[in-house]
Amino acid sequence: MEWEGREESSNVEDRRGMGAKVGIAAGGGGLIVLILALILNVDPQQLAQVIPQGQQQQSDTPRAKDPAEEKVAKFSKVIFHDTEVVWGKLFRDVGKKYREPKLVLYTGRTESACGLGEAAMGPFYCPGDEKVYIDLAFYQDMQRKLNAPGEFARAYVIAHEVGHHVQKLLGYSKRVDEIRRTGSKVEANHASVRLELQADYLAGVWAHHGQEQFKFLQKGDIESAMNAANQIGDDRLQKRARGVVVPDAFTHGTSQQRMRWFRAGFDSGSVSGAAQLFKLPYGDL
Repeated sequence: MEWEGREESSNVEDRRGMGAKVGIAAGGGGLIVLILALILNVDPQQLAQVIPQGQQQQSDTPRAKDPAEEKVAKFSKVIFHDTEVVWGKLFRDVGKKYREPKLVLYTGRTESACGLGEAAMGPFYCPGDEKVYIDLAFYQDMQRKLNAPGEFARAYVIAHEVGHHVQKLLGYSKRVDEIRRTGSKVEANHASVRLELQADYLAGVWAHHGQEQFKFLQKGDIESAMNAANQIGDDRLQKRARGVVVPDAFTHGTSQQRMRWFRAGFDSGSVSGAAQLFKLPYGDL
């Protein structure tokens, strides 16, 4: 992926090396929390409500900078800026203003308006403070634990979380929150799957327009993003965690669905096409 030499986002909070209270945030995209939720057959968004928070833990010792980590930090800031450019234009094209989220880089754990973020959760978006949280060690986990290497696979993850922010601005998140409050467990899970697949679709839309703007794609990049989507499908994670697949417990969609909708967003580049994720019968997703 071609990314070096482009502008970095200024909407960044670098909290690396800082501590936080013990707990778990309720945000989108947590890998280990998702696996735990699949084992327990509960909504990942509810885990924060049952895990108590502890005392503040913070180190006053300065961290030595790791050149490899600094490179992926710079990469994340550049990709985040790319999302700002693309979504800013797409919103302007329909007469709206894009409210830019913030990117938070942290180590281990950090506080958010959604509760406490843990590195084990993977990247997540918190609608309460409109921030995307990433512990950069997750990129290593993608390669070593998920078999999802590649810079564009990392860009897909960032774009997916920014997609959750776009969903908030477009009103989809509010719709799902209402279903979670008033619907059954199965209805809530189905709504969550729609939301997550739509975030994959929006990540594809970003990649479509980002390629037009920045020409950042190289051979194999789309395939690496598709592979990442495949590796984090509910069916694949359930099989790994429980040995069986329980469709009624899905919250993010199957591997095939996640790949399908990322690809659909990339091929079409249509923001309005995201509406079909909430119009199609659930069985047709």
